[in-house]
Amino acid sequence: MRALKSVIVVGALALGLGAGPALAQTPPPQNPPAQNPPAQNPPAQPQITPTPQPPPAAPKPFPEGAKIAYIDLQRIAQASAEGKAAATKIQEYEKKKLGEIQEKNKQLEEMRKKLEQGGTVLSDSARGQIEKDIDRTTRELQFMQQSAQAERDQLERELNAEFQRKLNPIIEQVATEKGLQMLFSIRDNGAVWADTGLDLSEEVVKRFDAATKAPAKKE
Repeated sequence: MRALKSVIVVGALALGLGAGPALAQTPPPQNPPAQNPPAQNPPAQPQITPTPQPPPAAPKPFPEGAKIAYIDLQRIAQASAEGKAAATKIQEYEKKKLGEIQEKNKQLEEMRKKLEQGGTVLSDSARGQIEKDIDRTTRELQFMQQSAQAERDQLERELNAEFQRKLNPIIEQVATEKGLQMLFSIRDNGAVWADTGLDLSEEVVKRFDAATKAPAKKE
């Protein structure tokens, strides 16, 4: 079975805080739009009874004798316990690194403010030292951003590899039990229509969760 592509995605890492000014903040609008005054004594509206929504359709059964089926890898990653755990690890790493970068950025801003507010009070040597500290801290901040992004990317690759290593036997097991000749990844093959009864994603998620929980049980 060929290796699956990266499926654990939690979004781009928001570490590009810039080595310039501190965290950019959106300034409040200078001229806020006028607000419409609340309507006085609004006319009574007729009561409309909501139309009851039909219950969701039951999953279609797998077509008897079908030799081809499909799964949604992204759905499996988002719904399975293993995929959720991997995504949480990435998010926790991002939160930690973002806090460290914000703290370094705060230090840089304090130095700039000190230099700006010092004016003619600071001696040439004191001013020169602050400027050196600003340059050093700026380089450190840039290095932190680059290192954090590289480490985050490496963590995602490792988690994806582990996720796929555990998932592949489950996929093969389900496909073998169904007697399939081919199993597609629905988001990759460009299919414009497919019988939803051929979707084995839910069954794979159930088997996957059961398999990952089984080792934790103690006899």
